[in-house]
Amino acid sequence: MEKENGDSSPKQADDMDRNPSPPTSDDEDEQPGDCIGNTMYSKHWFFTTLTKLIDTVTVDKDKLGAGEEEASVDLEEDLENDICKVWDMSMNEEVAQFLVEFNAGEILLGVITKSNSNRLTEICVGILGNMACFPETCLHLSSNKDLGEVLLLLLSDTDPPTLLETSRLLLTCLSQAEAMSMWLERIRKHPSVRDNLCFIMNSSTNVDLLFKVGELVDKLFDEDEDLMIDWIKAGSQQPGTPNTDLEEEKPAPLGLVRSLLQAAKQLKYDSSEGLDIYMHILQLVTTVDEGIQSIVQSPEDGKRTWGFLFKLIRRDLCQSGDPPLIVQEQKTILSYILAVMSAMFSSQTEHEYIRTGKNLPLINSLTRILENLEVCGRKSSDKRHARGDTGEAAIEEDFHLKILKDVCCEFLSNILKQLTKENILEALKHGYVTKEKCLCALRNLLPLYSLSVNSFVGVLGEADPDLAETLRKEIPALRDEC
Repeated sequence: MEKENGDSSPKQADDMDRNPSPPTSDDEDEQPGDCIGNTMYSKHWFFTTLTKLIDTVTVDKDKLGAGEEEASVDLEEDLENDICKVWDMSMNEEVAQFLVEFNAGEILLGVITKSNSNRLTEICVGILGNMACFPETCLHLSSNKDLGEVLLLLLSDTDPPTLLETSRLLLTCLSQAEAMSMWLERIRKHPSVRDNLCFIMNSSTNVDLLFKVGELVDKLFDEDEDLMIDWIKAGSQQPGTPNTDLEEEKPAPLGLVRSLLQAAKQLKYDSSEGLDIYMHILQLVTTVDEGIQSIVQSPEDGKRTWGFLFKLIRRDLCQSGDPPLIVQEQKTILSYILAVMSAMFSSQTEHEYIRTGKNLPLINSLTRILENLEVCGRKSSDKRHARGDTGEAAIEEDFHLKILKDVCCEFLSNILKQLTKENILEALKHGYVTKEKCLCALRNLLPLYSLSVNSFVGVLGEADPDLAETLRKEIPALRDEC
């Protein structure tokens, strides 16, 4: 939230690369005590700037005739420079507290509601966002019901910078423990929040905005499962039936999963962190029955989801030419994707796109991940042993890799136990099943998934008896089962 704003204003002076330096009490002939706290910032300058801001929006509002449409107007250069200084200065906690004491929340709320300038609205929300970075000022702002209502309404704005600052502000407030419950309650009562965020995810091409909206949705779902379920259900509703012939039928809400996928596709090549966030949201959705059913019950959404994730695994992540340590970098997003695909695969769906025969290449991808995890594990263990490192960082690293291994093994075991002789013959033909891959898979699957392994080896014996016998000889656990 503590954002430098110099490059966002088109009206900066030619000889400046950022906003003008904030004024100090030495800039004018002020009386002692004019400084804000221990800073050198002038209280009088703040009074003057905020008063000028109020006067400006009041005059602009009065200029509009009855019924005249409000179009966004440009700010005067001097005013924009001054309020950008306030934006920068509000990153200081003492300044933020002073703004609270000066009732800046109410002042900025009034400016936002009267503003006919997108840039002005963006800056005002940005100032509030900086103020919200501090627990005490965040709680004060969050307690203002009118301000809360207006900020949620701003999610329907059409100006991307304003939407970005609004999303940042809401995420900041939700990240403050004392203020979180107030915002969750407000959002639950406003179905428009869901609709507006889904609309942004569906239609925006702004990478920064999609990233921040993803963080906001991720935070909401992580904190409130009931809210997530409500949003999932809303997307599966049919258009309402009109009460009268004159009443127009309301369109059905945008589907949540479809919105998440559209945003993920937009971020696929532009923001790996953003893609990671949207895959985590999708993984959260599939942790509840309503979520997984919302995907697989719609053939169109299911096929779209499976196809997108399938291509990520087969073409983009952890490829054959990548070094084994790539799984360290990709461990979280791989875990999210495989968890979603495993949930879909286990959902007993009969859709054509998810049948085992069409997904044999996944055996190759999953065993490659396991092979890389084994290499990573050995190197990591050797390095820790050499350093004598048993700290929390090393334990956390192992924890995330273990999650990836567990998800990968569960998914692979579900695929292997459904293979037919014809499937295995096809996989052998294309090199998806080889001696090395089988040994790696079985090492990792046993003993937890012994039923799936024995089923696979039994069918493999029909397709390639020699390979099945080799596996039994080299893996003692298989001989014990026999």
